[in-house]
Parts: sequence; structure tokens; C-alpha cells
Amino acid sequence: MLQDKLRIHPAGKPVATRGSGFIAAKDLGPGSSLVFVMPDPKQAKVVKELEHTAPLTACVFDPQGRWLFACSEDRSVVRWEVESGKKSVLAAHQSWPMALALTPDGTTLISGAGDDSLVWWPAADAEPKPIRTVRAHDGWIRAVAVSPDGKLAASAGNDRTVRFWNAADGTPVAEAKGHTRDVYSLLWHPSGQFVVSGDLDGKIHQWEVPSGKLVRSFDAGTLHIYEGGQQVHYGGVRALTLSPDGKTLAAAGHHKSTNPLGNVQEPLVVTFNWEDGKPAGNHLGSDDLKNHTLWAAKYHKDGWLAAAAGGGGGFVLFWKKGEEKPFHRLDLPNTARGLDLHPDGIRLATVHHDRKARISQFG
Repeated sequence: MLQDKLRIHPAGKPVATRGSGFIAAKDLGPGSSLVFVMPDPKQAKVVKELEHTAPLTACVFDPQGRWLFACSEDRSVVRWEVESGKKSVLAAHQSWPMALALTPDGTTLISGAGDDSLVWWPAADAEPKPIRTVRAHDGWIRAVAVSPDGKLAASAGNDRTVRFWNAADGTPVAEAKGHTRDVYSLLWHPSGQFVVSGDLDGKIHQWEVPSGKLVRSFDAGTLHIYEGGQQVHYGGVRALTLSPDGKTLAAAGHHKSTNPLGNVQEPLVVTFNWEDGKPAGNHLGSDDLKNHTLWAAKYHKDGWLAAAAGGGGGFVLFWKKGEEKPFHRLDLPNTARGLDLHPDGIRLATVHHDRKARISQFG
């Protein structure tokens, strides 16, 4: 009897697959059976490379998984069609874009950059042109997030302020002040009632939306160091993500920095219980990983955590809940500076300093 494995087609439709190829369910032969296959990070491998002309940083899939967007050091936002690899270049910023977020329906992309501005884009247009540009902050914008209902956007950066915007027209709604150093990361809680922000000092604040009232704080200070000899503050909360069950908040970055200017540190994820805010444990890197920072982290819908490491090479590390050491490490050809999980649950994207985006697929 022929046995076929049920996966999710890249377009998001249930289909069966024989080997590495997808077939429509209607094309199954007589006597076929379907077996559900759980995504297995240990079987992950790079299946596609997408090229650009400048180094890449943050990246995000659209909610339907049709496109991958990335920030580029040539001041553009790059969009690839995931299946065909067709590339479009979105040009409007006057400095490096650093953060991207899409509305839940996938129609609008918002990018934030070092030119203090937020730009709204029609994400699905054949050749996207800016809808509007808003000077949103006094200094670099490092993080952007959109509410689960798509009505509000949040942004933050070097002016240490979190600002809320009407996602439909870009008008200001409120602002939240309380950080004492640059804000690197934002996370919108699935309830839509809160935004969480992480800064250079390792301080994580939870804000009420839309009032901007501070609800509570989490201490991820192990992700920060002040090196007196070099006189630099170093590290910070580079990424925030919430577990699928809503019980665990994870903050990614690095620790054990002995020489900030020499890029000497080890990757680290600090976790907290969402309900009471207490520490829930740490996720460490592999024993041989030095000179690495975790630049992006995402919980998979099956509960495990993936984080992109960059510094002395490129990796994606995978942890199970409650375990310190990763259960798998995906080695990549070049420093990974951003990561996102595809909506189909069996692919992830990483973007790299070598000007390439790579899509990996789980077994």
C-alpha cells in the first residue's frame, strides 16, 4: 500500500507529499493513506537561497506566507515571492531600515529605520510604493509591531519611548515612557491589551494599550553589561517572543561578555512566567558557541523555541521548554541576523550578512 505523508502546502492548503514533492490531495492514488508528520528541526536543511545586493538584517513573512520581507543595508526593504523567488525592492528610507511588521490581513507593511521614520507600504502591490511616511521618533527606530486586530501599531528605538499609532492612517494615539536606554524589541500580547518592550539595559516593560500606562517590569539584566574599560553599554533584549500557550515570555540576546568591542560573548535566552512575572529559567547556547548574539527568536506553534545566532558564523538554535541546552543546532553558511517562521509551520527564513536570505525546511 502506498503511504503518503500529510503536510501543509507552501500556499497554506492541506496536501499530501511523496518524498520532497507536494501533490494535491485529489491526486492520491487508490489505497493511499495519510500520515500526519510533525515538523522535526533535527531534519532541517536549507532548501532555497534568495539573493540581494547588500547585507540583510531583520525579516518577516506575510501572514499568508506568500512573501518574505527583509531589511537591507542599502536603505531598502526587499520583498521576495517565496515560491518563485521574484524580488521587488521597496525604496523610501534615507537610512537602514531596522524593523518590519505586517497587518494581520497581510495588506500593509510598516517599516522603521534609522532615519527616524515609519513608512506604510501596500504589501501586496505588484510594485509597492509608500502610502505614507511619518517622522515617528527622535533617533533610530529599532522595533515595530502591529496589534492582533490590525488597528494599532507600536514603534520604539533610541529615544527610549514606545509610541502607538493608528495603523489605518498613521495618526499618533499615545506614548509610553519609562525606559532609560535604547529600546530594541517589541511584542504585542495576543489579547491586544498589552505591549511588551525590551531595552539595552535588559529591562522589559509591559504597557497597557492604548493608555501607555506601565503595568509591570521584568528584569533580564543578565543580557546587559557595562564594560568600564571600554566605557560601553553592551547587549540588551534583542528579541521578545511569547510561547503558544501564553505562559512563557522569552527574551533573547547574549551574556558572558568579556570584551564587547571584540565581540566576545555567548548566546542566551532568559524566560519568565507570564502570570506572575517570575524567572522561569535560561536557554543557553551550545558549549562551543562563542562570539555570538541571538538576534531574533520565535516560538513554534508546537511549543519549541528557535533563535538565530550571528557573530562567528551563522546558526539557528532550537530549545524545548524547560531545557537549558538546545536539542538541535542548524549550521548556516553565514552570520544570521534575522529569523521568522513561515505560517505553514514547516519552514523558517534567516537573513544574512552575505546578502542572502535562506529558507530552511523541517523534516
